[in-house]
Amino acid sequence: MSQESDSLKAPAAWTGLGISLLAVAHFQGLFVAPAEATMGDVYRILYVHVPTAWLALLVYLWAFLAAIPSLWTGRRIWDARLESCVEVGLLLNGLVLIQGSIWARPTWGVWWTWDPRLTTTAVMLVSFVGVMVLRSMIQPPSRRAVVTAIATIIAFVDVPVVYMSVKWWNSLHQMQSSPETVDETMHLPLRMAAFGMLFLSMGFIGFRRRIAEARLALEDDAPDLPPAPSPLSLGALGGEE
Repeated sequence: MSQESDSLKAPAAWTGLGISLLAVAHFQGLFVAPAEATMGDVYRILYVHVPTAWLALLVYLWAFLAAIPSLWTGRRIWDARLESCVEVGLLLNGLVLIQGSIWARPTWGVWWTWDPRLTTTAVMLVSFVGVMVLRSMIQPPSRRAVVTAIATIIAFVDVPVVYMSVKWWNSLHQMQSSPETVDETMHLPLRMAAFGMLFLSMGFIGFRRRIAEARLALEDDAPDLPPAPSPLSLGALGGEE
């Protein structure tokens, strides 16, 4: 029990640090940073939306990097890391789309438009949902790990497309935020929010990875069940009785 509790200390610490940083950053963004010249107070969702978008792409990158050794070595630890990263990435991906719609309504006048950035982000969500659906359909752990790794690598192709979409196509969405495109008064709360989301994501991944590792260990320890008797053999037994 103590070993299990010790393994949860790091994710709990990352989660606590992330929540603390987000609380301070969002207070700064809501009440301290000045209103934006064009959008006014509507822009303040930037402190939530932009870090979430950054971390969604980063966590999917971690999933991709876990997929390669999972496919190469077949070790359960990489499969657990892959699963946890994809699930946390899906959470962030969904939040990005919701936050983007909330921002789009007062800014563009619509909740949704088939803008290249929005469309590729939606495709990214559907692709990684497909990874998890495919994973849930396969029972043998070794085969499931291989299929999940291959599907993750394929789904990841859309991640750099999402990032580059505003540069490649004519997009309503603004270019990627950077210190050069954001006013200096916004730097501190935006950076704090980004690190807060980073640590929070690391904590969530840590918790989810331990759940995945425990489940995989149970699957490895489970005895093989004997094959079910066929209906023909059951009928024969009934006739003998």
